[in-house]
Formats: sequence, structure tokens, C-alpha cells
Amino acid sequence: MSPNISFLSYWERESFLSGIDVAIIGSGIVGLNAAITLKEEQPHLKVVVFERGFLPYGASTRNAGFACFGSLTELIDDLKTHSEAEVFALVERRWRGLQRLRERVSDAALDYKSWGGYEIFRANEHHIAEDCISKIDYFNRNLESVTHQKTVYQLQNERITTQGFLGIQTLIANTAEGQIDTGKMMSALLTLAQQKGVIIYNGLTINNIHDFETSAELETDLGFSIKSAKVLVCTNGFAKRLLPKLEVEPARNQVLITAPIRDLKIQGCYHYDCGYYYFRNINNRILLGGGRNINKAGEATDTFGLTDEIQMALEKLLHEVILPNQKVDIELRWSGILGIGEQKKPIVEYVGKNVVVAVRMGGMGVAIGSLVGEEGASLILG
Repeated sequence: MSPNISFLSYWERESFLSGIDVAIIGSGIVGLNAAITLKEEQPHLKVVVFERGFLPYGASTRNAGFACFGSLTELIDDLKTHSEAEVFALVERRWRGLQRLRERVSDAALDYKSWGGYEIFRANEHHIAEDCISKIDYFNRNLESVTHQKTVYQLQNERITTQGFLGIQTLIANTAEGQIDTGKMMSALLTLAQQKGVIIYNGLTINNIHDFETSAELETDLGFSIKSAKVLVCTNGFAKRLLPKLEVEPARNQVLITAPIRDLKIQGCYHYDCGYYYFRNINNRILLGGGRNINKAGEATDTFGLTDEIQMALEKLLHEVILPNQKVDIELRWSGILGIGEQKKPIVEYVGKNVVVAVRMGGMGVAIGSLVGEEGASLILG
């Protein structure tokens, strides 16, 4: 009789991978907040997080660290495809998510700075700027009950010259926005999860989920399967690899960061072109990302990578507008994968008897990820 051969030893199977109450796929901001919430609510649960990378590098450690909830052009654009109630309900969830993240992690651990967000407009975009200016009072009235600030959006054209921009005619501030250090955020969340007793396994890809009557089974890339009473999928832009019918699509965002720049004046988070471009000062460097609207079809992918077309567009914006007439070196370039859809509202729901999804952050993971993770945990707990 031939022996039964397994990748796992008996000890590995019994000590590490048996008796799992909740298996969470994805160790980003959503997955970790869900895991922490589960252990806070029911400490006896065995909660295991599976992450295919050595770091949670889908989007959570690759974004710009904007603590934002929507620039004026983004919200105006959302009102074309969503009702007023839907738009402001989503803004409120983003705001609540930001406050929850700050409460859970602490501003010190996040390196949170309340330096505001700013949207810039070139001279040839004056008609778009004028439309935004005409709607400032409308948005401020609707956001006062959310942020408890009377004038969230303000025209601040005097800021243009102090920041050193060239070719910018209009600047609208969002005084309720801030910024964080994304790496410190994720490091703090990982530490907190481990302190709560969450088990995290890196370097293991889940290829498939088999949902049964009273439990689920996770098929791994190493040839063995793992049983769990419940499963929570928090892979955002990668979710369709496991659940092809989900209404969430991947969107790659490309980023670059400069070498340190002496006497860099720019402070705060900046949005441009309906939020498709964004930049900030991080440790006296300019972090600049976006440009996927140049080739939306090409960037509708969950494969990391860079393209000359978009990198050149980022550099053009950097040299012509942000740091005109300055010689700067590019130190790093990378990409991250967002989860988007026609609807901006995240998907938090059961997709089987024992499988819940918490995905589609719409590029606002820092803002809404904590809340979405908690909502996913609440569904699991019933």
C-alpha cells in the first residue's frame, strides 16, 4: 500500500491550521481591522489571516497616505451617477472610517498631520474651477453635520504662489483632510492584530474557496487545503481572482517619488484632474501618483507594473507645474492595485453560506477601510 503523502506534517496541520473559526484572506487595512474587531468582540475565536505577499502590498502599503474623503470635482462627478443621498452617505462613511482609524491606531502612530487637502486647476480649466466654486456653499452645508465644520471647502488662491506652482489659476482647500504615513499605519495595525492574538501567515496564496453547508475550505497554491468555519475575503482589487462574479474591477495606479529636495515648500495633500493625479510632500520628497485616465483599459489590471506613457505624464506634471525650473531626481517608482466599480459603495455581504466579502474601496481605502473591515467582521459575528 502506498503511503498518503502530504505537504504538511501532522504537527503543522494540527498546531497551525486546525480549528480555525475565521479565515481572512488579505492582510491590508480591511483584513487587519476585521481581524482586530473579531478578537475584540470574541477573544476566544481563532482568527487566521492569509497573505500571499511577504507584506500586504496590494494597495495598503502602496498608496499616497491621503486621509481624504473626496475633492470637489470627484464629488460633483459622483453626483452624475449616484443620488445625493448615496454620495453624502458614502462621504460620511469615509469620514467615520478615518476617525475610527485614528482612534484605533492613534495619530502619533499614524504620523497624522491635519495639513488639509487642496485641489488645483490650470488656467485652461477655469470653467471646471468656476463650477466647483459655485457649489462650495452647497457642499459645505451638506458636510457640516458630518465633519462639524462650517466651511470645509474654501477658495484659497493666495496659496498658489507660496507653494511655488506654475500655471495654476485656482486652488480650493479642503480643511478637513489630512495625511498619514502609510507604512507606519500598516506596521501599527500588524502589531495591534498580533497583540490581540490574531495569527498571520504570509507567503501563502489562496487559489480557490469551496463553500460547504457548515464550513468552507481554502485551496492553497502549495497543494493542500485549509478548513475554516467562516471566510472573509478582503483582497479588494484582486477579489475577482477568487470570486469572478463580484462587481469589483482592478485598477492599477502608478507612483513615483523624488530624492530629497532642499527647502521644499509644498505642504498638504494635492488633487488634480478629478483626483486622477495626486501629490504631497513626504520627508522633503514629492510623492506623485495617478494618470490611469490616460489609458484606463491598459490600467484595468491586477498585475503590478509601470508604463512609459504614464510615467512620462507624471514627470511632465512634476517638472512643469509642481516643481517648475527645478532639477530633481526620481528615486523610486512603483504601482498599486485599487478595487473600483461603477458603484462607489463598498461591497460588504455574504456570497455563500460561510463566505463574506469586504471589497471595492474605490481608491479610498485609507478613509473607509477601517469601517469596511469592521462591517465585514460584524456580518461574520451575525
